Amino acid sequence: MCYNSWVLSIVLAATSALVWGTGDFSGGRASRRADALAVTVVSQLAGLPVLAICLLFVGGAPSVGALAWGAVAGVAGFVGIVLLYRGLAQGAMALFAPVTAVTAAVVPLVVGLFVERVPSPLALAGAVCAVAAIGLVSLSGGHTRVNPRLVLLALASGAMFGIFFTLLGRAGGVEAGLWPVIGVRAGSIAAGLIIAARLRTSLRVTGPALRWTLVAGPLDILANVLYALAAARGALSVVAPISALYPVSTVLLALTVDRERLRPVQFAGLGLAATALVLVVT
Repeated sequence: MCYNSWVLSIVLAATSALVWGTGDFSGGRASRRADALAVTVVSQLAGLPVLAICLLFVGGAPSVGALAWGAVAGVAGFVGIVLLYRGLAQGAMALFAPVTAVTAAVVPLVVGLFVERVPSPLALAGAVCAVAAIGLVSLSGGHTRVNPRLVLLALASGAMFGIFFTLLGRAGGVEAGLWPVIGVRAGSIAAGLIIAARLRTSLRVTGPALRWTLVAGPLDILANVLYALAAARGALSVVAPISALYPVSTVLLALTVDRERLRPVQFAGLGLAATALVLVVT
């Protein structure tokens, strides 16, 4: 793998984290005013035009394998989102967010080390720093009682996101283009519609919630596209942890938009995230 391709994969992964975190912030704002399941399904439908535009520019060779792996990844990602919102609805952000985010980064890191060539020591150190940074920037104030059931729910959510990162990263190389992402969206939308039908949940989203939802959807699909392009060019054990730095942008947006205050440990996490990016491109 040439150095330029390696650096490009890291830039794409870091950008996907920035976009994902912004989309999560928007989806969270929407979910304060509407049902989380409805917000998730509608936002994913809203992202389809963006996916179509990206497909025109990136293209790729369609294959049954790429679509199938992408569809399974999409189902895993959707389940992860449902579990995430269920945990956050219990008012345990301080506990739930760090466990979920770190687990999501660790799963593809471990898988990548087993199925790919081990990256350089500096790159691997950067990936480990990224995992640590995720935990630090996700920590919030308050006191949360440790509930074993909630911890298991957070681990399950993070594992689903980790499986999503892993499957999408393995869905196809550069030649597959964005077809794995098409599979992702098909799988996630199908899963969402089935779950909504079984639970008889209305997908109606209106007012400010709809506006935030229409922001979250395109950003989510754009982040999927960026991650797929990064994973096709770089090592999964490094690209996935960098992409999983999405809590960084969510925290920064909470700081600037919601006027939240950062704790010293979160500032340390932001610094560690910057260190991780420097290490992986060295």
